[in-house]
Amino acid sequence: MTAKLLKLKASKRLQRKRRIRAKISGVAALPRVSVFKSNRYISAQAIDDVTATTLCAINSKELSKSANIEGATATAEAFAAKLKEAGLTEVVFDRNGYQYHGVVKAFGEALRANEIKF
Repeated sequence: MTAKLLKLKASKRLQRKRRIRAKISGVAALPRVSVFKSNRYISAQAIDDVTATTLCAINSKELSKSANIEGATATAEAFAAKLKEAGLTEVVFDRNGYQYHGVVKAFGEALRANEIKF
């Protein structure tokens, strides 16, 4: 891809991200789980937007997993355990401008399978 197309792709994701963030927000009792994916890793964090603090976070690099579906599932299972440890069972899912497909969907489904509601 040329630099111009990559720039366009990134700006389109940013537009989608802003549109989503205008509609959802997290509070301490119902935090926003924001998912970020790169070519190598996937990371997520539970955010309280009222106080602008991260309640808990995880990165697949810590678990030595990659950004494929199996890695996203393993990362989500570990993240669900951290959320339960923090006393959180219900969250708002922020796909961060990505399509709910592939790695992001695998992450979300694994959270649901580990009894985290969104």
